[in-house]
Amino acid sequence: MSNAILPKQWQEVLQTEIEKPYFSELMDFVDKAYQTKTIYPPKEQIFNAFKACTLDKVKVVILGQDPYHDEGQANGLSFSVNSGIKLPPSLVNIFKEIERNLGVAIPTNGDLTRWAAQGVLLLNASLTVQAHQAGSHQGKGWETFTDAVIKYIAEEKEGVVFILWGAYAQKKAAFIDEQKHLILKSAHPSPLSVYRGFSGNQHFSLTNDYLKLQGKEEINW
Repeated sequence: MSNAILPKQWQEVLQTEIEKPYFSELMDFVDKAYQTKTIYPPKEQIFNAFKACTLDKVKVVILGQDPYHDEGQANGLSFSVNSGIKLPPSLVNIFKEIERNLGVAIPTNGDLTRWAAQGVLLLNASLTVQAHQAGSHQGKGWETFTDAVIKYIAEEKEGVVFILWGAYAQKKAAFIDEQKHLILKSAHPSPLSVYRGFSGNQHFSLTNDYLKLQGKEEINW
């Protein structure tokens, strides 16, 4: 798999990571998986989060765990689904919180490219998954790569909002300096945990308040 799929700007700053042995092993594994099994998202969309949100634009990072693993859902952006696809429960709960928090009506379209275009990096910890098998590509090297992305943003940029939902995402706070950035943590928006602290977390207004304080444009959620 050619590294050229990763946009040039990102590729340049992640070059050291891309040149490590684990990354070529990961690419070999991913290549083979696409040849022999049904894998999501479509191969050309693996690095969509980076294509949709260039490094210079990053103001907010929302971390997911895995791409959606049902047909037609995953499009390379965490929590996002293709236009015309039924909204998954987690995304419905995200939209409900935005409605509660900001009074924005729940959209029917779950494609979050509109957020990415405003500087929201929608990053999954693993960028691929086998159909109907959640977590199937965990532990193959993706997490090492996406951790490096988070570390780079945390070290090289200032005033980024890191939104960490659920225990898995919250572990990534270890890489982030709270003096330089805003870290927002709560339970995950999945139906299993939405009422354990996700509902009512006000993360969307808190994000915009923080961006405004820095003279940055707020996100139109």
